[in-house]
Amino acid sequence: MSDRRQRIHELVLALLARQADLDLLAGDGTGLPSGDAGNWIERNRRIVQRYQALVRSAVTLDALVDQEVNGSFQSQPPASDA
Repeated sequence: MSDRRQRIHELVLALLARQADLDLLAGDGTGLPSGDAGNWIERNRRIVQRYQALVRSAVTLDALVDQEVNGSFQSQPPASDA
């Protein structure tokens, strides 16, 4: 696994660990109170979107750290008013 992918993986795990309630995808519609396939699909879609947001956050954090380490976020001296 590449170093970047490993860092992102670790960031995702750290973000997941901070989640108070972690929903898992339902394997079928039988676990839902209504048993409605539409509700089952909608619930799973919302869960996937939540995980996607966590992954995007991890990728963004990794990019910010990478930029900081490479010096792109170093503060620039103010321009003179001459």
